[in-house]
Amino acid sequence: FRGEPLDPPFPLTIMLHKPDDYTCSADDPGATVYDLLPERFAHRNPGLNPIGRLDKDTTGLLLLTDDGKLLHKIIHPKSGCLKVYHATLDRPLEGHEGGLFGSGTLMLNSENKPLLPAGFEALGEKEALITLHEGRYHQVRLMFAAAGNHVTDLKRISIGGLRLPDDLEEGDWRILTPEDLASLFGG
Repeated sequence: FRGEPLDPPFPLTIMLHKPDDYTCSADDPGATVYDLLPERFAHRNPGLNPIGRLDKDTTGLLLLTDDGKLLHKIIHPKSGCLKVYHATLDRPLEGHEGGLFGSGTLMLNSENKPLLPAGFEALGEKEALITLHEGRYHQVRLMFAAAGNHVTDLKRISIGGLRLPDDLEEGDWRILTPEDLASLFGG
């Protein structure tokens, strides 16, 4: 309109390469992921909501949508939308982490239900990929704490079959295509 592209109609789903020090809640003090989006997106009704939040100090792939059905489909553990994280650790891996994380018996402090089994792949002395079926509060960090280590850097690199593109710089975003959406569920 008047030389400006119109925003897509409902439903809108975008991917954002979330940088460090941004929160996923508009109610939090300080910088939020909404500050990285066009101001006019704040006036959408329904509004854009994150699909599985990332902690303030976690970077990587964040999806936001105004489609409630899609949001719930992706975050439900039975959806098959696995979340993969790249973790950098303070101390070297000890070799027991894969068994602990994959056991289905690991309990986090102050919780009464064990974590679902998680995938684990060591990438080096202090790096690993973690694959989650669920997304509990600070889950990857707390899993490594239970294993006697500390996460110094955490980045979500994929959700389902959708990977964070190498050419999407931190702080940048783009609208998901129908092909992107299909790849979430293996299509």
